[in-house]
Amino acid sequence: MRLDALARALGCTLEGDGSAEVTGVAPIESAGPGDLTFLHHPKYVQHLATTRAAAAIILPGAGPSSCAVLRHENPYLAFAAALRLFFPETPRWNGVHPQAAVAATASLAPGVAVGAFAVIEDRAEVGEETQIGPQVYIGRGSRIGRSCLLYPQVVIREGVTVGDRVIIHSGTVVGSDGFGYARDAQGRSHKVPQVGRVVIEDDVELGANVTVDRATLGATRIGRGTKVDNLVQIAHNVVIGEHSVIVAQVAIAGSTEVGRHVTIAGQAGIVGHVKIGDRSVIGSQAGVGEDLPAGAMVLGSPAVPHMTAKRIWSAWAKLPDLLRRVRDLERRLGEDTDRTGQEEPRP
Repeated sequence: MRLDALARALGCTLEGDGSAEVTGVAPIESAGPGDLTFLHHPKYVQHLATTRAAAAIILPGAGPSSCAVLRHENPYLAFAAALRLFFPETPRWNGVHPQAAVAATASLAPGVAVGAFAVIEDRAEVGEETQIGPQVYIGRGSRIGRSCLLYPQVVIREGVTVGDRVIIHSGTVVGSDGFGYARDAQGRSHKVPQVGRVVIEDDVELGANVTVDRATLGATRIGRGTKVDNLVQIAHNVVIGEHSVIVAQVAIAGSTEVGRHVTIAGQAGIVGHVKIGDRSVIGSQAGVGEDLPAGAMVLGSPAVPHMTAKRIWSAWAKLPDLLRRVRDLERRLGEDTDRTGQEEPRP
């Protein structure tokens, strides 16, 4: 693809020879002639002056570069668009495989593909152009929207609603029972029936081995455009707002409300029945035990404002030296007491 045509397609400002041909994409440190690359993280800025790429997507004002540049306010976003140009999506499966089990009362819209050994139960509905991979299970009465992609071995339990353009990766279970038990006088646990449902809104992506529990009553809901990484637990009756990002190994306990545009970093945990305000950022391994206002930024366990956490960590690093100094003072005070038979008066 000619570089000038690529610049137009990506909405970039070109600096360099527009007639150059771009034939592939590669990381900046290993790109060769004909490759397109990008610079997003300052860690790799030293490669900009030495890369052998045909062109690099960079920020306005960045440079100098050893190759032609495509300037864009968001190089990573522009590079994502370039990847779609060079690697257009193609259907992974075609038609309904003869070894798929589709109930007579299920409804498959035109263009639906169903892989081998997939099971689609009674009254389930699948929207146009949706791809159902091998060994996927879709339970009774569930509804899957248009242009979705369910990778092999996804489980969608009964009564789940999935919107349009949703991607769900292998091993994920949507609609498993919420964790609810009532104890009797003898301390025995009795299961509380989980009779609610799950709603996954449009343009959501769920990574591999995510679990989204059905509500006890009502609905567990994941808002439009939210992206969930691998190995995340979302408990019963959790509500997650639109366009939030939840990173690997996060656990969100029951009935928690997460706002819009919230970021929850890896291995963070949130207790049940709290509210997380819009645009909050919860740092890695944070333990959140109370409501957070909109725009909060917290770290640590228990979670505290991020600047407070940094001061705590700074003091924590000094503890061995402080302990040594305290012991030295105790030793000196003990020597003074031995000499005088009594403690020195304190100022």
